[in-house]
Amino acid sequence: MLSLDEQNVWRERYRRQRPAWRPATEEFAALVRGELRPSTHLLDLGCGRGGLVEQLDHPLCQMVGADPDWLSLHEHRLNIPRAAAQSEWLPFRSGSFDLVFASWVLEHLAEPAWVFTAVSRILKPGGAFVFITPNGRHPLTAFNRSLGRAGQWQGWLVEWLYGRAPDDTFPTFYRANGPSQIEELCQQSGLVLELLHLIPDPTYLAFNPAMFWLMCWLEERLPTSRKLHLVGLARCPYN
Repeated sequence: MLSLDEQNVWRERYRRQRPAWRPATEEFAALVRGELRPSTHLLDLGCGRGGLVEQLDHPLCQMVGADPDWLSLHEHRLNIPRAAAQSEWLPFRSGSFDLVFASWVLEHLAEPAWVFTAVSRILKPGGAFVFITPNGRHPLTAFNRSLGRAGQWQGWLVEWLYGRAPDDTFPTFYRANGPSQIEELCQQSGLVLELLHLIPDPTYLAFNPAMFWLMCWLEERLPTSRKLHLVGLARCPYN
């Protein structure tokens, strides 16, 4: 089993080899923090039990979580307002938030166009939508997509490899997981895609040194458009 702590050890080794590299989660967190102001009202879309929102030095009364999984909301580690809601149908007034962020959510969207439209609606003019998600064109993502077709086998394999409970493994569709898909979804919903980073990460199969070096070799040879993670920021225009 590859724990998160072990994976992070490999990430630090990779960072020492490539000092300019940062894990996608760090890039994502930096974008979110860069949008925070004292008056910011934010929505953690697909909040689960917590995550980045727990690390933000921001008033709890100005943070909201939304997730379709009631148990995750019930077990959330922060005392913030929470809504049990599908991402396609967000129960908030138009222009409610300055910032919406989504961590590992886009890959689970069956109707991403509805979600991008919903996010655009609830953002204030000038508000930002920040997201992190796997790149649908990476070989590991293609492998995971094939596992998804195997139903419950995907959950069992994830538990065996990474120690994650099967109940925390949700269906994946990968319908908003490529640069061209995201650009089109932003255009259709009225959002402006300001940046999209494609970031490698060779640690997901780093069960031993040989597998780590093999994945490093693979990542170095993949074109930029197929790097593992997508981190982006789209903005609601002022007019």
